[in-house]
Amino acid sequence: MAKSKASNLQYIEPIGARVLVLKDEPKRETKGGIALPDAAEIPTITGRIVTISRLVEHDEHLPLRQYDKILFHPKNAIPVDLEPDNQLYVVPVEDIVAVFRKDKPVSDE
Repeated sequence: MAKSKASNLQYIEPIGARVLVLKDEPKRETKGGIALPDAAEIPTITGRIVTISRLVEHDEHLPLRQYDKILFHPKNAIPVDLEPDNQLYVVPVEDIVAVFRKDKPVSDE
């Protein structure tokens, strides 16, 4: 059986306590409308979870779900080099510092 040419990746599954994040675009201007030069870009550390690992999915103490918007520390984020304008990163859950929610979670008390 002949091997086919390199196949395109269709799905990326993070392993361990990690999530795959689509990083938000960096800000190009302030809220007041002032355009920022490239050198003064505010580093963007927010994004949407694209995929979560099985470990994270089954951990009831991690309130992370697919499509959550998160705030993360980019130091340990690993870029997934699939395209030149890559915005995908594998992020360890310990580097996720916040999850944006529309409603406050209901307390169990």
